[in-house]
Amino acid sequence: MPLYDFKCLDCGEQFEALVLKASTPSCPACQGARLEQLISMFSVDSASTRQTNIDRARRAGVKVHRDKAIADAEAIRNHDD
Repeated sequence: MPLYDFKCLDCGEQFEALVLKASTPSCPACQGARLEQLISMFSVDSASTRQTNIDRARRAGVKVHRDKAIADAEAIRNHDD
């Protein structure tokens, strides 16, 4: 299966994309086409790889939590207006 890891050079988002012959991947966050193909770790399973994936997921969770807190604060601020 042609599944590749990419990093968007515009926004820094890292993601996986299924790339077929006729398709061109784009960033799911900003729709940018300036992508860097990363070395895929699909066939490597080690404690350090698992820890790296856990750390990446935690960082993404922190970002989502921060963005939600900002959106909630804006909603409260706009509700009073």
